[in-house]
Amino acid sequence: MRTLTRATTTDMEVTSIRLEKALKDKLKELSGNQGYQAMIRDILWNFVHQRSGDYRPQFCKADIRATIDATAKKDESCALTGKLILEDEPMLLGLTIHGDFVPLSVDSVEN
Repeated sequence: MRTLTRATTTDMEVTSIRLEKALKDKLKELSGNQGYQAMIRDILWNFVHQRSGDYRPQFCKADIRATIDATAKKDESCALTGKLILEDEPMLLGLTIHGDFVPLSVDSVEN
C-alpha cells in the first residue's frame, strides 16, 4: 500500500479514534516505514472511493498471473486499459498477484 499525496499534515484536521491495543500494534507492524496513521488514511480513502464509485484499481500486465475466458454479464471496465467491456461481450478474468479476479478486455493482455 502506498501513501497517496492528498494534503500536508498541516492542512489536515486532527481527529481522535479509539483502537484496541492489539489492532494498533498490528497496524504499526504492517505499516513499516510508512507509519500506521498514513496507512489508516490510505485504507479510509480506498473505502471512500470504493463506496462512492470512484475507485479504479491500477494494474499493469505484470500484475496478472493468469487469465480465464469469460463473457461480461454486465458492462465492465478493463482493469488494465479502462476500456469499456459491454454486456455479453467476450472478456477475460485476470487473476492478479494479490489473488483477486479483475475484468480484462480481450486485447489488453496481447503482446
